[in-house]
Parts: sequence; structure tokens; C-alpha cells
Amino acid sequence: MRSLWTAEILKVSLTIALIDGLTVEEFQRLLAQLEEPFRTMALVCACLGLRISECLALRWSDVDWLNGTLCVERGIVHQVVDDVKTPESQRTMYMDTAIMDALKMWKQLTEFSASDDWVFASPVQIGRLPLSYAGVWRALRKAAIKGGIGHISSHTFRHTHRSWLDAVGTSVGVQQRLMRHTDVRTTMNVYGTAATADMRQAHTKIVRLALQRA
Repeated sequence: MRSLWTAEILKVSLTIALIDGLTVEEFQRLLAQLEEPFRTMALVCACLGLRISECLALRWSDVDWLNGTLCVERGIVHQVVDDVKTPESQRTMYMDTAIMDALKMWKQLTEFSASDDWVFASPVQIGRLPLSYAGVWRALRKAAIKGGIGHISSHTFRHTHRSWLDAVGTSVGVQQRLMRHTDVRTTMNVYGTAATADMRQAHTKIVRLALQRA
């Protein structure tokens, strides 16, 4: 009975550790330990609040280099491509120039850079599929241990994004639109459509946090 109780305590502790967002200092320590493409992936997820399923399903054609936007319109789970999690999740998002530069740099490094290629294509799959979640998780776990951060998951970046939005004083309405949550539609209807300028400003503040010492 005691061992069962201890196992439950450990399970709860691990869950809490996995869902906590990272501080700016922790995120920068993590970046320092990540190799490409995982470094760029971490930046995209933390600065845009993307789910890992959405990030892995990005194609280069989703990036509008001229207008500085990213179209989120699909997800991939267990290497099966499908729609995004909710209708609200499907959106064209503004990208700060620093994130654009990071993507451009990765595009120059990857051997899969055609318009229809996956942004984070798997070399093992010869580019036919994106990197697997298991591979991403292993890379994150290794980097987190080296950085002295502890247990994290890919979803940690989404929690980090939300906590940083709070930290820079982003209004609730803008936060909800940037997070693309379905269950806050009523609030957003009351708030109205968040001004594009406010959304861009909030996103840029998050990018500055992520890269201030990187």
C-alpha cells in the first residue's frame, strides 16, 4: 500500500513539473543545449504558443516571407496528418523578424527546403514525414537535463507562452486570441476582435524575452 501511495505522489509531482512554464532564464539555458532543428522548434513553439502537433505539421509553404506571417492549418499525431485541434486553432499568425530570421537560417541548413517540404522534416524518413514526437521529446529531455532544468515536455512551451504573455502585461482578450483557445469564444466576443497592433506588440515582447541573451 505504501509503495502504491509513493508511486501516486511521484506521478502527481512529475505531472506538475511537466506542465509548469519556463522562466526566461530557464528557457535560455535550454536553448543553449539544443541543437538544430530543435532550437528553432523551441523558439517557434514558445514565441507563438504552438502545440507540438501544429509545429511538426508546418510546411515551408505555410510561411509568408513577404508579409511575415505563419499559417497554422494542420496537425500531426502519431505521424498521421489531420486538421488542427479546434477550428479556433486554425489561424494566420504574425511573426516577429527575429523568428523569421531563425526560420530562414534553418531553411538554409536543411536539405528539405522546397515549398511542399515539412519545415522540420525527418532525415530518417527522407523528408516524407516530419520528425517524430518521440524524437523531439528525447532531444528536449536531454537538453533539459544538461541545462539543469528538470522534466519538461513539448507542451511546456505553450504554458511558457501563456505565462510570458501575463508577465509582459498582455490583456486577457489579446492573450486568448494569441493562444487560440476554443473555450473562450464568449469572452472574445465580449472583448471584440483584438487589435492586430496589440497582438503584434505582445508577440514581439515575447520574442524579446526569449532571445534577450540567446
